[in-house]
Amino acid sequence: MYTLHMNPFSFYSRRVIALLVECGLPHELRDVDMMAGEHRSDAFLKLNPNGQVPVLVDGDLALAESNAILRYLCTANGLDDWYPADARARALVEQWLDWTQCRLAPATGQIVFNTMFADDRADHAAIARGRELLAELIPILEEHLAQSAVIAGSAPTIVDLAVFSCLSQLGLVQARPTTPSICAWYDGMAAMKGVAAAEGLMESAMTA
Repeated sequence: MYTLHMNPFSFYSRRVIALLVECGLPHELRDVDMMAGEHRSDAFLKLNPNGQVPVLVDGDLALAESNAILRYLCTANGLDDWYPADARARALVEQWLDWTQCRLAPATGQIVFNTMFADDRADHAAIARGRELLAELIPILEEHLAQSAVIAGSAPTIVDLAVFSCLSQLGLVQARPTTPSICAWYDGMAAMKGVAAAEGLMESAMTA
């Protein structure tokens, strides 16, 4: 059984939870209380010296970085539908994963953290930079999804989970894009069992 150290407000955590649930992979979730500084505890830093969630534990392997975890789970469990074995198909998934991690995720983090979680430490210039970058990225994604039902290939892959988690996070501060193709894709992803389960954890945490 996998153990995932996570936090429901972490969009990086939710993308991994979505895959675990959607594919029926046996797992246990361990909530890391980041508001209490648990991610900086000696015990957690032994798992990930970067002090970040998620961390997947599989036996003696402690694996950090959400996209690496997604790749590992797919490779270890033969989930070729989610992470194609074909070189060209995989390259498209990798391209969009890199785009998400290098461009969309930083903009998401800047906007949401400084709007919702930073309190008096909020960096308003970072919010502005994030929104400026988001304004560049959303038309790219919208144009792409206007021509394709999913981000890479003909069925959802791990990159759809990654992008969805970013847009879901933006929804916390009413910044989720409302363009038609993105919305249609988003609604389809939101209806998936794994995605709904991951989002439900965040919704429960918000009302706790």
